[in-house]
Amino acid sequence: MANYPELKGKVAVITGAGRHQGLGEAMAKRLAAEGCQVVITDIGRAQGEHLPETAIGTSEEMEQIVQEIKEAGGEARAFTCNVLNADEVKAAAQFAVDTYGSLDIWINNAGIGYLMQPILDLRVEEWDTVLGVNLRGVFLGIKYAAQIMVEQGKGGKIINIGSQASKSGFAHASAYTTSKHGIVGLTRVAAMELGQHKINVNTICPNHVTTGLGAWQNEHFSRVTGKGYDKYLEDMRARIPMGRLGLQDDIAKACAFLCSEQAAYITGECMNVSGGEEYH
Repeated sequence: MANYPELKGKVAVITGAGRHQGLGEAMAKRLAAEGCQVVITDIGRAQGEHLPETAIGTSEEMEQIVQEIKEAGGEARAFTCNVLNADEVKAAAQFAVDTYGSLDIWINNAGIGYLMQPILDLRVEEWDTVLGVNLRGVFLGIKYAAQIMVEQGKGGKIINIGSQASKSGFAHASAYTTSKHGIVGLTRVAAMELGQHKINVNTICPNHVTTGLGAWQNEHFSRVTGKGYDKYLEDMRARIPMGRLGLQDDIAKACAFLCSEQAAYITGECMNVSGGEEYH
C-alpha cells in the first residue's frame, strides 16, 4: 500500500541490500511498494577474511530479492558493488541512470557490524575494514550520487543508515561506534553543502534490529556479557520504553518518510528510530 504517491516513478539505489531479513531488503521492498524503481546493490561474493559469504549479500540472493519485488508488482534490478571501490560506487549510480533514466534517491545502507573486539584485541586491519565500509563507503555514495543529482538539477534524497552507536558508546565496538559517529558529522556537512541543490541528506539511527547481522550480535554479546541469550534480550527490551526490539519495517517506514515530500524541509538530521531507547 502506497502512502506517498509522489514517490511513484522515482529511482532509488540502496547499498548493502542483498540479504534476506536485512534493513536494505526491507527498505527496497517498501520503496518498490511506493512505486519507486529500485536498484539493490551488494558485494556479490566473499572477498577475503573480513567479508565472508555469511556476512554479505551474494549475487544469487540479490536476484532472489529482485524477483520477490517483481512478483509483488514492483520494479527492481540488482547491481554488484563493493562500496570500498570508488569506481564501482560511481558505476552503480550510473547504472540507475542508464537503466531507469534518473537517480532520485540514494541510501547508504552497506555496513559491517560483526568485527567487534575490545580495543586491546582489535586488529588494525579489522579497524580499517570497518571504517572503510561504514564511513568511506558512505562518503563515496554521497559523492557520486550527489554528482548526478546536481547534474540533473531536480534535487534528490540521500539517506545514511547510522545506529544508536552514532550517538552512544558501546564497549567491544570501538570501530563500529567510531564509524557510526562519523556518519553524523558527514551527514551534517553534506546537508550544508548540498542544500543549495535541493538535495536532502539525513541519517536514520536505529537501535538493535534482529536482522541476520543482528542475530549474530545477539549471540555474540550474550556470550561476551555472560548473561546468556534470554537474559541479554530481556535486559535489552527493558531499556526500551516501547517494550520491544526494533523491526526491519520500522526502519523501512522511516526511510519512506524521509524520501517523501513530507520531509522536504528536513535535512542534516540524524533521526532516532529506537522506541525511545536513545534520547540524545
